Amino acid sequence: MSDGKKSWPAARIVATLIALCIIVAGFALYVTQRPSGNKPDEVARDTVSAPDGCAAKTDEAKKLAAVATGSVAAMAASVPPVSLAGLSFNGPDGKPLKLADFKGKTVLMNLWATWCAPCRAEMPELDTLEKEKGGTGFEVVAVNADTGSDEKPKKFLAETGATTLAYYSDHTMGLFNELKDRGLALGLPVTLLIDKDGCLMTHMNGPAAWASAEAKTFIDAAGG
Repeated sequence: MSDGKKSWPAARIVATLIALCIIVAGFALYVTQRPSGNKPDEVARDTVSAPDGCAAKTDEAKKLAAVATGSVAAMAASVPPVSLAGLSFNGPDGKPLKLADFKGKTVLMNLWATWCAPCRAEMPELDTLEKEKGGTGFEVVAVNADTGSDEKPKKFLAETGATTLAYYSDHTMGLFNELKDRGLALGLPVTLLIDKDGCLMTHMNGPAAWASAEAKTFIDAAGG
């Protein structure tokens, strides 16, 4: 009996050590298979899909984000910058467009909806920015994300006094879902700064005072 009593604690210790080894091995497997970063899956996917030229602009994106101060301080650098040239939506004539069609022009893309209260407050600011900075080298591309017809969004623009912005739309939620899948859209509004090569440089969720001096300085730094 005395031998049996002495062997029981030893057996229990061995079993405990085996269990700990299994747990540690499992944890190690999890860590080695999971990429690093705040949003590892998105970073890994975007790094692979980024075409030549975009990923190399990381330092440029960081410098641009540093210029975003005051009312536009929420603009964060895309690390690494990724291509959004394939994003699709409808143009003012209702025909399909891709962001690639804006190649050679810096684009401030803003996704909005009529039911979005911050969007209503922000729209006149975006319209003023387009009026003052829009041209051959820069455009505010405000894309409506309502799922209905064009009637209500166009009325919304008229009510907010947005007379300069061209009307872009996507009634399928495809654009919003694409940005959501990339970790860029948490809600509306969402704003993206895309350079002349279709590379996402900075992005933010929520409204901003786009007619402010800080916003104009930021757009100038972006080449707008």
